[in-house]
Amino acid sequence: MKRILVADDEPHIRRLVSFTLKRYGYEVLEACDGGQACEMVRAEVPDMVLLDVMMPVMTGYEVLSTLKSDPATAGIPVMMLSAKSQQTEVQAGLSGGAAEYICKPFTPKDLVQRVGDVLGA
Repeated sequence: MKRILVADDEPHIRRLVSFTLKRYGYEVLEACDGGQACEMVRAEVPDMVLLDVMMPVMTGYEVLSTLKSDPATAGIPVMMLSAKSQQTEVQAGLSGGAAEYICKPFTPKDLVQRVGDVLGA
């Protein structure tokens, strides 16, 4: 079973994403801010991380940079989730090392499909 960390400061989004992924057989961990996400990645070593861009403590971009600069976590695929849909924002995530960038709102079906694509499922 693949383990995915969902990091989003909005509880209802975190619950929706977690519920959707669990329905499709993923094990889900949750973090409510960027600092907690970094701690959990190091402690739990998930197969994938879904990061909101706008979070307290550390933004999704800061978390992405931290993970990609550490050899122990650099290989973990990261998918950005954001209401920021401008091309510059998308490009910032992808050029920072994100495997995918999904703009909110998204459908559960699209989320699961893209997660599966990134994980090779």
